[in-house]
Amino acid sequence: MYQATTRHITVRVTPSYLGDQSDPSEGHWVFAYRVEIENGSRETVQLRARRWQITDGLGRVEVVEGPGVVGEEPILEPGDSFTYTSGCPLSTPSGIMRGHYRMQSIDGSLFEVEIPAFSLDAPADRRVLN
Repeated sequence: MYQATTRHITVRVTPSYLGDQSDPSEGHWVFAYRVEIENGSRETVQLRARRWQITDGLGRVEVVEGPGVVGEEPILEPGDSFTYTSGCPLSTPSGIMRGHYRMQSIDGSLFEVEIPAFSLDAPADRRVLN
């Protein structure tokens, strides 16, 4: 698990490899990641947008941004948490994701919450030595 805290809001990410959706012989690896956002602050906040930077094993970078997460813009009261799962296809067996969420406090001010950098790694192919 990877974790980062910004302004008492903690983001935890747990990545996993989806072997049943991947096809390494075709250069296609698929990963899932589970995210938990926990509001440890004393204010109500709403997740308004996300920005991801996805870097594959060859150093190619793709930026993905948009409103909310998985079609939602959750409101988190103090002590609340929100969990979702999403996925990421890669053309290499490993990569790194990092980013931030744009949050809005009850007074309307916007701020960014760090998403910790995390590694996407397919399990190594089993090798047999003769």
